[in-house]
Formats: sequence, structure tokens, C-alpha cells
Amino acid sequence: MENHSGHDHRRAGHGGETHEGHSGHAGQGMEHGQSVGNHKGPVSHHRHMVADFRRRFFVSLALTVPVLLLSPMIQAFLGIAGKLDFPGDAILLFVFSSILYFFGGWPFLKGLFLEVGRRQPGMMTLIALAITVSYVYSSAVIFGVPGKVFFWELVTLIDIMLLGHWIEMRSVMGASRALDELVRLLPSGAHRLREDGSSEEVPVEHLSKGDRILVRPGEKIPTDGEVVGGSSTVNESMLTGESTPVSREPGDAVVGGSLNNEGSLTVEVQKVGEETFLAQVVAMVRSAQGSRSRSQDLANRAAFWLTVIAISAGSVTLAAWLILGKEFAYAMERMVTVMVITCPHALGLAVPLVVAVSTSLAASSGLLLRDRAAFERSRAIDTVVFDKTGTLTVGLFGVQEILPSGDVSVEELLRLAGAVEALSEHPIARGIVEAAREKGLEIPAAQEFEAIKGKGARATVEGKQIMAASPGYLEEKGIKAGIEGLDKQFGQGRTVIFILEGSTVLGAISLGDTVRPESREAVSRLRSMGIRSLMLTGDNEGVAKAVSETLGLDEYFAEVLPDRKAGKIRELMDRGWKVAMTGDGVNDAPALATADLGIAIGAGTDVAVETADVVLVRSNPRDVASIFELARATYRKMIQNLAWATGYNFFAIPLAAGVLAGWGIVLSPAVGALLMSLSTVIVAVNARLLKV
Repeated sequence: MENHSGHDHRRAGHGGETHEGHSGHAGQGMEHGQSVGNHKGPVSHHRHMVADFRRRFFVSLALTVPVLLLSPMIQAFLGIAGKLDFPGDAILLFVFSSILYFFGGWPFLKGLFLEVGRRQPGMMTLIALAITVSYVYSSAVIFGVPGKVFFWELVTLIDIMLLGHWIEMRSVMGASRALDELVRLLPSGAHRLREDGSSEEVPVEHLSKGDRILVRPGEKIPTDGEVVGGSSTVNESMLTGESTPVSREPGDAVVGGSLNNEGSLTVEVQKVGEETFLAQVVAMVRSAQGSRSRSQDLANRAAFWLTVIAISAGSVTLAAWLILGKEFAYAMERMVTVMVITCPHALGLAVPLVVAVSTSLAASSGLLLRDRAAFERSRAIDTVVFDKTGTLTVGLFGVQEILPSGDVSVEELLRLAGAVEALSEHPIARGIVEAAREKGLEIPAAQEFEAIKGKGARATVEGKQIMAASPGYLEEKGIKAGIEGLDKQFGQGRTVIFILEGSTVLGAISLGDTVRPESREAVSRLRSMGIRSLMLTGDNEGVAKAVSETLGLDEYFAEVLPDRKAGKIRELMDRGWKVAMTGDGVNDAPALATADLGIAIGAGTDVAVETADVVLVRSNPRDVASIFELARATYRKMIQNLAWATGYNFFAIPLAAGVLAGWGIVLSPAVGALLMSLSTVIVAVNARLLKV
């Protein structure tokens, strides 16, 4: 497949963006230029963050014990008030709390400076303000200002926030694990063959085009290449989503990262480094995970306003309780609780986690997303236009009908035809021979084979002069076929081959482009989603009509030249339809770029299709339906997460402010942090449950 790198795709330009999660531990995307083996992407970043939050949580938890034991309020609660008093106990309480504030609270304090520097106050700003207000006020009380010490609530608040972030980062890392698995697919070394036939162990990055490598049974194939020796079956499931092993013999292509099964293979290296299929897949997945999402823009705006609301509500809460005559310590506790419980943490994760999960899920299923925004828009697609050849059909001649004449059986006619055509390399001949083999027929050996240009081929089969001839040959010789049903075959645009013994017509075999078995299921699944299925082809009316009737398509367009396909797509869009175009990415490139969603199908090992928004690794039309199922499921998850992340604040803010204080229901900042963390975990778990 060609690489349309020169085409100015109208939706290009997103690939270089990076995705950031909430401030303080942003998951940076990778540039396309980085190699597969460079393991410094989002997953390793998240792994570092998991370790960091885990370490800070356990250290802070250990420091919390002496803070609680030294806090007067906790001593009173435990019934040990005054029993642990000693000179300097307040100063020791301040020291332990200060260590915990700066060590455990550092990620949030750092996040505050980052958010303020970007003029995008958010979750980190609220947490940092809450713990800083508590720390400064409690420190002032320690050194003589009248009031209550809040150190015990400060440290428990930090503990809970660290625990919540630890759990959250584990979820983020899990969401990107499919990409991590892709990165790990390539082995580090290869058995390179010397000129004398011996092998040497070399790092994969030292391989060059033209090198020959040995891949033993059970080993992973180091890089893309062509089999030049041996035969085996290869498991490509992690790359294509297809679980069934595929056979590979000399002349067949193999993909780096796939698993060689039972036989040894000698492979000639054709692609290395960033040219390989796996490198392109990883780059595309990282680009999709890092590209901006329209839903994420909405979530970011909502998170900003929620931060403004939190600070405003906290200030109003403080003023209201002071006006009502409550002491400053009580009013401040209510303000801190409001600010903590309103943190837009869950809102900040609502969309990015779903994006990470859906992109990884798509990649593991052989669906590569080049344009994230276009993928999100695909949920509104109501019309899919398929190219015929190579998309709905296999693009190869296959036997459609066998029409024997007289007493000749179907099996006998196919057996004799297969004997003649077995010695020919013509695509029609291969189709006939393949049909005979599928029926389990034993093809006899032919002698004195002769190919007659433009007319067919003849040979001696079991002592008989058998010929596979074109209609033109019969017309030239004045031979009447006398076979019923021929007009129907010609009317459907099929190729008809006559089988003769001498000058006697034994029967006819019609061939045509074979419809993929998966195409029927694809059309059926699309119809169940309310999506129309149309076909665009350069073939004649008869062929197009036959394929359309076979698959039950809603509409078809025949005899459309490649340069006119984009115009047909525009006509459909002018009807008010949301159109997706599905083709092979070569002569369909203008139509792919014109459609609302361009889908390149059957890209195989060349995934750099610049004009497509989605690239399908396999030549399987069912994957087209899978795109829309995943897009709709992804959108549902985003809406669920956004609804939860914003909705819970309607009851959380008044509760934190103390509207139920008259009934004895008062939340501490630590409980507020627990509820906020719980909402974040719910959003993370919900994102991980995305399935299609």
C-alpha cells in the first residue's frame, strides 16, 4: 500500500500534541520520532508516579501516628487527655506536622505552582490551598494565636489524598498497559546469519535492510521482513487482534513482534527501527492518546469553573459561619472541607482515562486511531460507503457457478478443468484450481499443456484432449454452447470459461470476485446500529448489482472512476448524511479524505495511511462495525463519568458547608477528602469497565 505522506490531510496537525492529565503528574505523550525501544512514554511515567505516591503515602502514614497521639482532640477522644503531656510536646507536634506537610504535601504544592503558572487553577490548587490554610492556622495557634490546632486533620487529609492519587495512578497505568505490552513485544536480540551460514547474536538495533536472520521455534520475530527459507505458523494476535495462527512460507511477509510457532524461519530484513509495523502502531496509539479530545476540552472548562465555584463556596461558607457567630476554627474547618470535597479531580480524569482505555482497546483489536476527534465524531455516522474490490470482496477470482452440459457431473467438470488450469499462472486458473481443492477433488496430472494467448489453455488429461476456452474461442470456431443459465452469468458481469473435450462443450464455469464471508455480518451489524451500508465501485452494473443483492446493501454506485469517488461522497454528504468512507487507502485516498470519517481497511504491515482517520490492520469489514460500536461505548463512558464527576457536587458542597449541622451531620476535611477520593476511584473503575 502506498504511503500518502505528501497529501495535505485536512485534519492533520494533531499528531504532535501531548496529553496532560491533572497538574502535577501529567502523562506526557511521545514524539513520533522516538523508537519503539525507548521506554520513556506515558506508562513508564505513570509507573514512576505510582512508586512516588506509594512511598509518600507510607512515610506520611508513619508520621501520622505521633501527630495523632500528640493532638489534644485525639487524646480526648481516646480518653488519654493529659497523660502524654510533656515539655515541648506542642513543638514536637509542629515539627512532625511540618515534615508531613512539606513531604506528603509536596505533589500538591508543586501542582499549585504549575496550575497558577498556566492560569488554569484546578484540583491541585484546591488541595494545596486547603492544606496550607490548615497548616498556617495551626502553626499560628502553636506559637500563641488563640484557636484550635488542626494538625491531625491536616495530616489525615494528606494521607487520604496521597492514597487516592496512588490508586488513581494505578488505574491510569492499567489503562495504558496495552501500549506497554506493544512496546515490549520486540525481542532485544536477533540471530543474524553470516555468509558461511553460521549465526551471531546481535542487538535488534544493529540489524540492517537485507540482513538475513534465523528465527527458531518459540521465538519472537525481531523485525519486519520476508521469509526466504523454512515454513511455520505465526501468531500475530497482539498486532492484529486475530487469534488464529497464520502460515508463513518463502515469499510471505512477517511482522516484527509476532511469535513463531513450530518451524524455523530464515527471514530477510526489509524494515528496521521506526519503519516497522510495530513502531508505526505504537506511534499512532501514542498520538491518539495524546491528541486533544473535544470532550476533554469540555471537561477542562467544567473543571476550571468548578475550581472557581469551590473557592467561592469556601469563602462564602467561612463568612456565613462567622456571621452566624461560630468561632473562626469551626468556620475555617467548614471552608477547608468545602474546598477539598469540591476538587475537580474526578472531572479531570473523567475523559483522559476513557481515552486511554478506548485507544488501547482499539489497538489490541487491530483498530488504529489516527485522529481522536474524528473517532469521537464517528458515533454520529449514519452512512458507511464501502469500496468493493478488496473491501467487501477479496479481490481475487473465485468460482461462482458450475454449469455442466449433458451427463457430465459438477465434480467431473471441475476436476478436468483443474487438471488443465493447474499448469497455468493466470488468476482465473488459480481460482478454478482452488475451487477443486476446496471440494477435495483429486486433480489428475496433465500432459502436453499449451497456453493459447487470449483464448485459454489445452492439455491431455487421462488420454482426452481437454481445453479451457474463452467465449471468444467458441465464437471464432462457431461452437454453440447450449448451456442453460449462461445469460444470467453474463448479466452479472461474471467471467465464463468453457470446458471442451475436442469440440464438444462439457460445461461452463463462471468466476467473479468473491464476496468476503465477513461482509454479510458487517452489513448486518451496521444495520442493527441504524447505519446505512452503500457500495462504490468501478465495476459494471451487473457485478455491482449482484454484490449488492448478495449483501443486502441499501444502495450502490457502479462504474465510478477513482477520480469521481470523492464527488460521490460529497453528494451523499449534501443529503445531510454523516458519511464514513471505507477503502484500501490507495485509489480511494481522495474519497477517504473527503468523508466525515476515512477508514483504511486491510492496511496490513503498512499503516502509514495519511488520508485515513482510522486504519484497520486486518482486511476484515467486521472491524468497520467494531469502530462504531467502540465509539458509541466510549461516548457513553465519557458521559457517565462527566455526569458523576459534576453531579455529586450538588449534594457534596452543601453537605461540606454544614447545612445539616443542625441535625448533627458535620463532615471533617478528612471525610471530605475520602468522599472526593471515592468519586475519583469510581470514575477510574468505570473507565476500566469499557468494553465493546
